[in-house]
Amino acid sequence: MDLFARSWAALRSAVAELPNEDFALPSGCTGWLVRDLVCHLIIDAQDVLITLVTPVEKEPTRDAVTYWNVTETAPTGDDQLDALIVRLATAYRDPQLLKFHLDDVGSAAGRAAALADPAVRVGTRDEILTVGDYLGAYVLEWTLHHLDLIAQLPEAEDPPAESMARTREMLEEIVGEQFPDSFSDKDVLLVATGRRAPTAAEQAVLDDLPAPFPLYLG
Repeated sequence: MDLFARSWAALRSAVAELPNEDFALPSGCTGWLVRDLVCHLIIDAQDVLITLVTPVEKEPTRDAVTYWNVTETAPTGDDQLDALIVRLATAYRDPQLLKFHLDDVGSAAGRAAALADPAVRVGTRDEILTVGDYLGAYVLEWTLHHLDLIAQLPEAEDPPAESMARTREMLEEIVGEQFPDSFSDKDVLLVATGRRAPTAAEQAVLDDLPAPFPLYLG
């Protein structure tokens, strides 16, 4: 839960520091500009708030790692929900409104997470998780989207090192294999999820692993 708070605070701070013109840059998410990604983060924050007040009595069906569905199909940006995000983001017009809404809802989601009992079970996406596992799953979400946010901003600060390390561990659990030490945590996150094309040397290493790459998570 501590990593949830740190990764989420870092991501919201990164958005708050963006100049208006950067909202029109491409993000690391296929088909989305930075403004579209920020709009998606607002909806994510709303989902966190909704889930944390949706307790259930049944046994958990997923944990922080198995929460994620893996596919070999790359996103196209044509999904109906993705298209809706783009329309919503355009409606904001002024990037300052996006910043305000994310700070407002995002801060509330952060406070709700800090107050939540990690042992309580909650329901989301027709699955059941403990609050601790649910928030743990979002460390991966926030970390990857932080990298998406700064994809065209080489001077921007990376996600917290501990968040990238934990996200790497989660990816390794998902594929059932450890990535070589020659890969930095950031390189693993970018290359393994298709956010950056591998170098020839990296591709040779990936070819030796049994799991197909890149991985697309949803």
